[in-house]
Amino acid sequence: MSAQSLSALLSRASIDDHEEVIRSCDAALAKSKTDLQAQHVKVVALLKLDRFADCLRVFEEGGDNLKKRAALEYGYALYKTGQPDAAIEVVSRLTEGRGARHLEAQATYRAEEFQRTAEIYQALARDTAATANEEHDLRINSWAADAQLQWKGHSESVRHTRPTRDDLEAFETVYNAACLSIAKGEFDQAGMLLKRAKELCRTSEDLTAEDRDAELLPIAVQQLYVLTCQGKSEEAESLLDEISLKEIPELSTKRIGYNNAAIARGTGSNPYALYKALHEVPHSTDNDKLFDFQQNVISGNLHAVDLLVHKYDGIIRSTSKALSKAPYPSTDASTNLLSVYNVAAHAKGETSTQALKAILSAVEKRPKDIGLVLTAVQLYVNLGNITSAIATLEKSLQILDESISEQDKETRFNPGLLSVLIALYKQEGRKTQIRAELAKASAFWRGQSTQPESLLRAAGASLLHSSLKSDSSQAAELFKTLYEKTSDDLFAVAGYVASHAAIDYASVEPKAKYLPSIEDLISDIDVASLEAAGVAASSSTAAHAAAAIAGARKRPATNKDRVTKRIRKSRLPKDYDPSKTADPERWLPLRDRSTYRPRGRKGKQRAAERTQGGVVTEKSEETTPSGQGQQKPQSGGGGGASKKKKKGKR
Repeated sequence: MSAQSLSALLSRASIDDHEEVIRSCDAALAKSKTDLQAQHVKVVALLKLDRFADCLRVFEEGGDNLKKRAALEYGYALYKTGQPDAAIEVVSRLTEGRGARHLEAQATYRAEEFQRTAEIYQALARDTAATANEEHDLRINSWAADAQLQWKGHSESVRHTRPTRDDLEAFETVYNAACLSIAKGEFDQAGMLLKRAKELCRTSEDLTAEDRDAELLPIAVQQLYVLTCQGKSEEAESLLDEISLKEIPELSTKRIGYNNAAIARGTGSNPYALYKALHEVPHSTDNDKLFDFQQNVISGNLHAVDLLVHKYDGIIRSTSKALSKAPYPSTDASTNLLSVYNVAAHAKGETSTQALKAILSAVEKRPKDIGLVLTAVQLYVNLGNITSAIATLEKSLQILDESISEQDKETRFNPGLLSVLIALYKQEGRKTQIRAELAKASAFWRGQSTQPESLLRAAGASLLHSSLKSDSSQAAELFKTLYEKTSDDLFAVAGYVASHAAIDYASVEPKAKYLPSIEDLISDIDVASLEAAGVAASSSTAAHAAAAIAGARKRPATNKDRVTKRIRKSRLPKDYDPSKTADPERWLPLRDRSTYRPRGRKGKQRAAERTQGGVVTEKSEETTPSGQGQQKPQSGGGGGASKKKKKGKR
């Protein structure tokens, strides 16, 4: 049989045994190595058998022609072998087929490009005719993408808020909704949803007993995490007895389970037992690895327990080696955590002023290390020194501001870093500095391709309250940009109307009608109760009032409360008599005392001249009030008016 006829037969045949298909393809390829049909059939059979590494070898042997013909299969093989970025590059070129879009969504999810994942699922859901058999899967995956967006800090992109009735019908959707609640910190809501998911999974008729047990394990691991965060140690201990960690098939889930179990059991006063338990956590592979935020938590736990058992030198060596390969400066959480644990090891686990000296010394050497700077800021805040915390952060930001590197500029205006600075400014009431920082940040990000919407919203709201014309103009431009992006956002509409009302009210008057009326906004406010409660005092007024109350409560000092100061004998005069009253005029000059009596004719004459109403003579005018003669200016010419000198020997 020729290779062409075998390829034609394979294209029409339906063989259930994929191993037999592979043997038939190998026989055809032995006669013709370039038979694309046989190569294509073989890679499909290998994918069916989950032999993804063998499938990639066939693609490499087949060359570009096979990769182009079976692009979807090639992308899937790359995705399953832990190469999501390469899979995205291959699949994104395919313009037709919903399968390619589903695979791209899976690959972007694995590559942690969650915003792109959410966009793909939204686009797939719009085609209602084609989603008849995909609606359930799309709902599950959309909830998963939103949960990851929340963990990544992109809460503005999360579409789901509360699960609908349809969402509560499947345990997968309920489980993903619980994960979103965990990411938001809503542990009570997450606990209820996880109980619901466990109940639905146990009663599902579509699962075999083996599949049911496999699905219940991740739910139990999440329940364990929620109970630990809620401080319900007894319930967490009882749940541990139900979980068989060794039976979890996924390495990433197994690693999380081991970590949560070690934390839930606790170690009491023995950190070495916790060290042993956490280092027994298995490692995951590239194909089944943890997401960044999960890896950061587990790495942080390992470094923290190393600090507890005083492995300072080991932490310094490992973190220093990793930091030498990391970008500098960086806003990546994992990189900055390395800096935190590195300096904690240098400080020997201390958090006092001595630790602050070691940290500030490290900041001087690496002023653009965000992890180090934030650690110093945190310690200053813990010590109550907000001013020094602000000065430390401002110094590093100034260094970044003066840099010409684009990476340094992005780090300088990072929204998270700015939020720390603004929070510190608020502690000291520096409103002018807050507006200035937000204005500079918004001006920078408006020139970038990706703009943090939350920062632009905060900048617009802050600049809107400024009395400066330049700030008002910038606020108007910001809200115009926000309004053009999301015209149905009431915040953007309100800001757009408020910022343009003074400039061109006629243009924004129609848009103001979409805003809620004042009557609706104050409909639930009880004016009478507010008046009865009174007007709340500002912080400065409250401080003055507290000082006044404190002053009013002080007892006035009485003679009984006063303590007589004891004078040493060495400071008393020799003729001191404690029974006699001291002369109150003893500090005055002798002639100014009331008991002073001048002696002699000249003394009596001076006393008479100082007496009020006495006769004024020419001689008295030449004397000072104290009786001393004033020095007259000497005449020129060498003293010709002076008396003649007596004759005599020289």
